Amino acid sequence: MSRIGIFGGSFNPIHNGHIHLIECAVSDFKLDRVILMPTAIAPHKSSHEYVSAEHRLKMCELAASGIDGIEVSSFEIDKGGKSYTVDTIRHFRTEYPYDELFLLVGSDMLSTFDEWYRYEEILANASLCAVSRLGNDIKLLEEYAEKLRRFGNVYISHSPSVPMSSSKIRRLVKNRKDFSCYLPEKVVQYIKVHSLYCEEQVEYDV
Repeated sequence: MSRIGIFGGSFNPIHNGHIHLIECAVSDFKLDRVILMPTAIAPHKSSHEYVSAEHRLKMCELAASGIDGIEVSSFEIDKGGKSYTVDTIRHFRTEYPYDELFLLVGSDMLSTFDEWYRYEEILANASLCAVSRLGNDIKLLEEYAEKLRRFGNVYISHSPSVPMSSSKIRRLVKNRKDFSCYLPEKVVQYIKVHSLYCEEQVEYDV
């Protein structure tokens, strides 16, 4: 029996904070591997703000390359439409009927988890694992977790946080500011080569 983490999100773009969350989860929750999975494109986002699913999938693959225990899934992108976590959990529960599933989320997601579609079913089929994104919210996270534990297992990582946001990175790119310290080097190069998050073609030294 394996312990499999599932980490979904827009990853627009994937950054070092996401990688840190995965590393913390693997260490704290003793995971054997993590499935990294970008969501399908959101139709209400502009093309400059929300790049294509193909680009986001490729950036995830580049970020995961060379890191043992991380694999990238295109399940939600291939499925298309709005991504409901319960559908994803059903899929992987069928795919791995004898393994333990762990849904990885940032701490900002935990506070509203009881508003997610069919959240009780999610918790019945996967343990919920939250990693702090602020560092000073552990007590509050434990309170949220306690309310959810009557539906299933909820765990909180006490590892140090790495505050970071994709929206800030997109603003830096758009304003032609240095953003390289926030992303894996391969992702930085990919964004530059394809002029992602820019309103016009930009020439970089790559």
